[in-house]
Amino acid sequence: MPDGTNRHRVAIVGAGGIAGHRHVPAIRAQGGRVEVVSVVDVDGDRAAAFAAEHGVAHHHTDVGAMLAADRPDLVIVCTPPVAHREGVRACLEAGAWVWCEKPPVLSLAEYDELAALERDGGPYVGYVFQHRFGSAAMTLRRQIADGTLGRPLVGVCHTLWYRDHAYFEVPWRGKWDTEGGGPTMGHGIHQMDLVLSLLGDWEEVRAMMGTLDRRVETEDVSLAAVRFASGALVSVVNSVLSPREESYIRFDFTDATVEVSHLYGYGNADWRWTPRAGVTGSGWLPTDDVDSSHTAQLTHYLDAMDRRERPPASGADGRRSMELITGLYQSAVTGRPVLRDELVPGNPFYDRLSGAPEIVPETAEAAR
Repeated sequence: MPDGTNRHRVAIVGAGGIAGHRHVPAIRAQGGRVEVVSVVDVDGDRAAAFAAEHGVAHHHTDVGAMLAADRPDLVIVCTPPVAHREGVRACLEAGAWVWCEKPPVLSLAEYDELAALERDGGPYVGYVFQHRFGSAAMTLRRQIADGTLGRPLVGVCHTLWYRDHAYFEVPWRGKWDTEGGGPTMGHGIHQMDLVLSLLGDWEEVRAMMGTLDRRVETEDVSLAAVRFASGALVSVVNSVLSPREESYIRFDFTDATVEVSHLYGYGNADWRWTPRAGVTGSGWLPTDDVDSSHTAQLTHYLDAMDRRERPPASGADGRRSMELITGLYQSAVTGRPVLRDELVPGNPFYDRLSGAPEIVPETAEAAR
């Protein structure tokens, strides 16, 4: 292993497709930095099959039992969103660092509850926002920071995907209580996070949403206009109704337009820098060629662990996406603009993204 790095014992919670198809390859790409010691799934047969397929020594059906028996340094949480809060909490309380799939949790209240369990030097909880870490986005981030392209003025952030009716037959999908929201929360969050990581804090959002075709409790499409602290204005569309699928982001700066068009991940070839007339744009293109991927983000996460520093896409940095989604839902439901500084305890959308109070069984029974 390179000097300054450690070998980290890793556990995976949730033995579904995202764990096997994305996280296992990302772990293997780290070489000797990572050893998978355990897998957890509420379905014991699935946990056992995952362990056998990927050469994992231990498998469990309970997170607490795994933490006590295997004592991992890092836990990767790949469960449905409704289980994120309790899984992350148990790991942090046991002293394990956590890398959790999106969406982080179901509300800002849950996000802040988990953040309060972190300690200086770790453990920390970071979230899977892999689109930040491709070399093209890293290059653009540096260019924005040093003013190479001028000021950001206008942006477009479109997540135009297609999910058929059968997709939503999975019981936890399309419900406020178990998924937290619709495509705004579960699909467009990646693109919105990338924009936020590039342009920084937002100040105001005005939004609409609708349930136009899918049999879900949540929206199946949303649209928003977002004003950033820099003054830039960005149009956001999140859809699962779009037969020709595309993930598209565009930034218009004073001296250039920068665009990326892809679907679920990009390489340098998916990006285009266009200088305005009279500007050469010399030396703007990325010199490295790293695709956006779980592998790229995990490398940065492990580097932070080795330094015992907060990883990227965690804390206040990771909270930005949840803030924007919360503000978008509040604006769409209430029909009015929402300011970022409104998203505080006491605001009903801080506790639940639909803005409606949670009805526990006892309350529902008493209301009959």
